[in-house]
Amino acid sequence: MQGYNIIMVYNKDLDRLLMCKRRKDPYMGLYNLVGGKIDPGEEGFAAAYRELYEETGISKEDIQLKHLMDFRYYYQQCYVEVYVGKLNKEVMLVEEVHALFWSDLDHDFFDMSIYAGEGNIGHMIEQVNMYRNQIFL
Repeated sequence: MQGYNIIMVYNKDLDRLLMCKRRKDPYMGLYNLVGGKIDPGEEGFAAAYRELYEETGISKEDIQLKHLMDFRYYYQQCYVEVYVGKLNKEVMLVEEVHALFWSDLDHDFFDMSIYAGEGNIGHMIEQVNMYRNQIFL
């Protein structure tokens, strides 16, 4: 099974979430979270930090990631590991492929005409909201 990761990056004040606008399929033209492929034999956290740096320029020194949840898609032969973290300082974003932007959190992230992931982004944000105090000690 191919592994992928999704990284939820919140700003220092926890009132904005880093997103990208997809420039290629899947989900071309929709808003998404950053992430990418997990290489064979690569440990999950290592892959998450690698992809985060490659796609945004955010380094391990800028954020502490926590493993939030996983999704397994048997018919697509893949799994997705979801990581979340809060920046510990302001950073300069460096785009790799997709346009990056900071989104306010007052949107309908379940709207599949705007956001990728068949509603999963909304679900992940709700999980972070429910366990916010435990995640961001």
